[in-house]
Amino acid sequence: MFAELLGQDMLILVVVIVVIFGASRLPKIARSVGQAKGEFEKGLKDGAAQSKDTATETKDTNSESKDQAQS
Repeated sequence: MFAELLGQDMLILVVVIVVIFGASRLPKIARSVGQAKGEFEKGLKDGAAQSKDTATETKDTNSESKDQAQS
């Protein structure tokens, strides 16, 4: 999406953002967006790890059940 923006388009976008939010608030907004992105990525990583652990536990439980059934 942003790859299609050329220099002039990007300049207009930046000017509009500065007018809407004000130059003094932009660093706060950028910091908040960066922190939110970091939290989101951390949550994705934790969710993937948890999903992997659950899959391993399920696999182990299934093999134990098979072993008990064969006994």
